[in-house]
Amino acid sequence: MATSLLPLSPVSGHPQRSQRSFPVGKRLSYGHGLRIRAAYSDVNKVEIPRQWYNLVADLPLKPPPPLHPKTHMPLKHEDLSPLFPDELIKQEVSEDRFISIPDEVLEIYRMWRPTPLLRAKRLEKLVDTPARIYYKYEGTSPAGSHKPNTAVPQAWYNAQQGVKNVVTETGAGQWGSSMAFACSLFGLNCEVWQVRASYDQKPYRKLMMQTWGAKVHPSPSSITNAGRKILQDNPSSPGSLGIAISEAVEVAATDENTKYCLGSVLNHVLLHQTVIGEECLKQLEEIGETPDLIIGCTGGGSNFGGLAFPFIREKLKGRMNPLIRAVEPAACPSLTKGTYTYDYGDTAGMTPLMKMHTLGHDFVPDPIHAGGLRYHGMSPLLSHVYEMGFMEAIAIPQTECFQGALQFARTEGLIPAPEPTHAIAAAIREALLCKETGEEKVILMAMCDHGHFDLAAYEKYLQGDMVDLSYSHEKVQASLAAIPQLVP
Repeated sequence: MATSLLPLSPVSGHPQRSQRSFPVGKRLSYGHGLRIRAAYSDVNKVEIPRQWYNLVADLPLKPPPPLHPKTHMPLKHEDLSPLFPDELIKQEVSEDRFISIPDEVLEIYRMWRPTPLLRAKRLEKLVDTPARIYYKYEGTSPAGSHKPNTAVPQAWYNAQQGVKNVVTETGAGQWGSSMAFACSLFGLNCEVWQVRASYDQKPYRKLMMQTWGAKVHPSPSSITNAGRKILQDNPSSPGSLGIAISEAVEVAATDENTKYCLGSVLNHVLLHQTVIGEECLKQLEEIGETPDLIIGCTGGGSNFGGLAFPFIREKLKGRMNPLIRAVEPAACPSLTKGTYTYDYGDTAGMTPLMKMHTLGHDFVPDPIHAGGLRYHGMSPLLSHVYEMGFMEAIAIPQTECFQGALQFARTEGLIPAPEPTHAIAAAIREALLCKETGEEKVILMAMCDHGHFDLAAYEKYLQGDMVDLSYSHEKVQASLAAIPQLVP
């Protein structure tokens, strides 16, 4: 049985990309432990940020524009109007450094924000490391994840424009439940297409959505043309986020009374998530710490970008120099194995073409337990930042992630969702390297959601039935061949 709590062995090799050199900010040495402990009791009393941060404003090279799926010309405002309310379209293309958070959204944020920054002292002791491991925990929201940070403003902006119906997709269910929660606050009707593999694995996520009033369909479904085509070709398809996006977008695009909401990938989504990083900067300042390494899991990129983008700003300004590392599943490694090119955000080719790291919009990942990370592409903005060398990426198989999850749960008490187990596994790797070198690094990781509705995955691991799934090179090449050939 795979239940050992022995520390993981360090994995040899380093991420492929080097980081640009920046001046290193000052931080307290390990000998300042008493001062840190004295301040630690106040670390979670910081004010909620009143503005979202837009990294685009500070990038020396602006990201490539999204293109119309048919004309291949840069998108115009009116091209997105059938899908999104006007204010979200403005945020999507904005180059303003900060965007004010509406007062009504702030008031709802206060239900769970600020979220805690915690130190994993017992995990440090288990792996016997001189490193200090902190985690920013977003599982205190009503939906149990970071997703309400953008679900609430998206629902609010739709309600302000008089929209009555919204549709969306969800993988593991964190986004769908967050959108259902947000819609219940503003009287919106919510319809969700949940990836079939997760719909079957995580029935209580579906019940959460239904409790908040949403209608939930397994994807692919027989309701849409996109779903029917997939089922005709493969009646037992496990689904994918790309397929579920196609179904939701199809419904929104053909109904003038319905708008579409997305839980990751797009600029305005990552913008809303920067409340995570802005809070965390203040919390670390309270205890006199500066991170040497920032780690987060990546599927579409919202959780990772939300934590990392404010720190990248500080790095660009020379105030600190953390290494920033994305961690993705070995079965769906868009950053580490994908191609940086224009591709559709969905399987049916209905969304704009976005320049991103992609495994091809036809790619259907194996049904790993981290359903929220089963996406063929990566946020265009994160992809751009990666290409510029401001961050790096690694991929980790799921059995190592769940071994790290047990180490974390049995020391820190929290049971993480399958998605942030990737960050935990990477943090343990680094902590063990620090044990070898004696470095007293400060490791900051994103703990984006709890795993209370993912216990079937833990059962599979504890019984020794979990296996590592890897992507098929042949399948990826076939999928990449279907990408439109454009001039970069």
